[in-house]
Amino acid sequence: MITQRNMEVSIGSLSLQNPVMPASGAFGPEMHEALDFNEIGALVPKSITKKPQPGNDTPRVCETYGGMINSIGIQSKGLDVYLDKTIPTFSNYDVPLISSISAESIDEFCEMSEVLGNHPDVDALELNISCPNLKGDGHAFGMDADVTYELLKRVRRVTDVPLIAKLTPNVTSIQEIAKAADAGGADALTVANTLLAMAIDTETKQPMVGNGMGGLSGPAIKPVIVRMIYQTAQVTNLPIIGCGGVMNGNDALEMIIAGASAIQVGTASFITPTALTDVVQEISDYMERHGLKDINDLIGSVHY
Repeated sequence: MITQRNMEVSIGSLSLQNPVMPASGAFGPEMHEALDFNEIGALVPKSITKKPQPGNDTPRVCETYGGMINSIGIQSKGLDVYLDKTIPTFSNYDVPLISSISAESIDEFCEMSEVLGNHPDVDALELNISCPNLKGDGHAFGMDADVTYELLKRVRRVTDVPLIAKLTPNVTSIQEIAKAADAGGADALTVANTLLAMAIDTETKQPMVGNGMGGLSGPAIKPVIVRMIYQTAQVTNLPIIGCGGVMNGNDALEMIIAGASAIQVGTASFITPTALTDVVQEISDYMERHGLKDINDLIGSVHY
């Protein structure tokens, strides 16, 4: 049983009972067999696309030192199935549902956001602007500050729910993109998606994932993400959701101290199915050990 402490955090107008949620793509309804969804801060299912998509070629995952590379692609059953099946499944729980959206154009982001952002059971939207912009030479929306600003500005017009911009770490300056998302109307930022990576089988001389390259996740990338959280917190007052390399409560606390208001757990859940609730308990234990009554006192508390 998780110890009850004052762990409530705010993501825009959205209140979470604690700062722990799954990373999109690393969470599904079948995980209820391993953990109680009502004990985490929010539910974030895999990113949804407007039309069904098959995902990338296999193999889709390979292990690396300190992490894994995945090249799943945005495999999706489409918006209609999401509305008919996914939302009703997750609306049975007492914690907020954050819908993650992936789209091929700004127009499509707006179209999907208008539908999901006005659905009574959807509490917030995570805009996956770290996915490729198919009308922009394959670059992610979040690689361009002007595109990021325009996308958030237009989506903001069609819904009043909190908008979370999921940033890509594959940029020269994440601060520039963060400021653009802020100016466009984002209520929070997820920092960040996976790092673009590649692994090669030296015997076959072929890439170890079918798409050639994929996203590196796991503990190897945590120091990079902690740095990006810290940098982002210096240029915006928006709540930050740290994502990348959280394997335990201490990893989560490191991100919170760097400036994150909440964190997402991804790769760790593949190793330990109870990782989400384990992290909640470990944060609570830390607070008790240090005599802390309010998790918010830890946010951005790093000092030299």
